[in-house]
Amino acid sequence: MANSSRSAQFLMESRLADAARGTAEDCFELGVAYSCGTGGMPIDLVEAHKWFNLAALKGSDEGQTMRAEIAEEMTAREIAQAQRQARAWIASTQLRAA
Repeated sequence: MANSSRSAQFLMESRLADAARGTAEDCFELGVAYSCGTGGMPIDLVEAHKWFNLAALKGSDEGQTMRAEIAEEMTAREIAQAQRQARAWIASTQLRAA
């Protein structure tokens, strides 16, 4: 079990590093990982919505579709939290790039 957790953590860290470079596909893949619990990660719809939102902002039609689908399973508060996290991610990556 610990091996699976380490593997999942490595996978997520790798995907986060890719997403920091900013492609829609990398953001979409993180959304899928969080919405499905890929690699033993717990399902987190707030994180999934955040990443699908970021993918959609970068032009991903799939990201837009998946964001809408999981929003149906979330409360308004959870959606607002995901949107705040997406804005914070954008701000933090812009600061790192400057």
